[in-house]
Amino acid sequence: MGFSSMYSEFRKKVYIIIYHTNTRAGRLFDLILLGVILMCVLLVMMETVAEFDQKYHSYLITLEWIITVFFTIEYLLRILCINRPIRYIFSFYGIIDLLAILPMYLSLFLTGYNILTVIRALRLLRLFKILNNPHFTNHSNKLRRALIASRGKIVVFIYFVLISSIIIGSIMYLVEGKENGFTSIPMSIYWTIVTLTTVGYGDISPQTPLGQIIASFVMIMGYGIIAVPTGIVSAEISKISYNKEMQNPCINCDNTNYPSNAKFCPQCGHSLENI
Repeated sequence: MGFSSMYSEFRKKVYIIIYHTNTRAGRLFDLILLGVILMCVLLVMMETVAEFDQKYHSYLITLEWIITVFFTIEYLLRILCINRPIRYIFSFYGIIDLLAILPMYLSLFLTGYNILTVIRALRLLRLFKILNNPHFTNHSNKLRRALIASRGKIVVFIYFVLISSIIIGSIMYLVEGKENGFTSIPMSIYWTIVTLTTVGYGDISPQTPLGQIIASFVMIMGYGIIAVPTGIVSAEISKISYNKEMQNPCINCDNTNYPSNAKFCPQCGHSLENI
């Protein structure tokens, strides 16, 4: 067997392991990768704890470099095993993978850049690829369609909340005044938003009877405001679910998003003739 054939076989095996999450080796690789990412993020967080870093600083740096070398090898293998590496390099995941390894190398020349390795947490987005099973994909697509369908209503609702916050904040500024902590209209709007969202920091509170009455109204209104977006999205999900129930799902993957004249499921390739 020549070098070229061995190299081609190596690329093929690496490609299956790295990019085929539906294989046992590919799923195991991604699970190990996610475990390493979680460990890396934990190390970076612990490095910011002064007592812990002072005691174990050398160990933390050593582990971070080991992880960086692992990510570097993985990044190079991803480029090596595909036919069009440019597409991967400039893709969303390709840029994140590059950002995951750059900070530690930059720390050799500039101080403090190793803390940016927390960016590696973005690589946890690969979890969606591991969970790319038919049921997960079907439910996530349903939620995505519901959010897209309800975006107009949500934008109008947010606009209404913003206008209400400005009006109520202005009223509270006039009612309470600077002596009660409402030093400006922006500060009063801040209080209104905090109260509407039922967070209630308590750093500013109305002191006059009229201000307390308005605050009570705002608090009660806050519960209704929280429920509105949920109701909008829930209604769209119910509408999508009802429409999909009118079309028989694929018995293999439960997919209902296929043309009425389709003979095979576009998601899994299973026959649709017997459903």
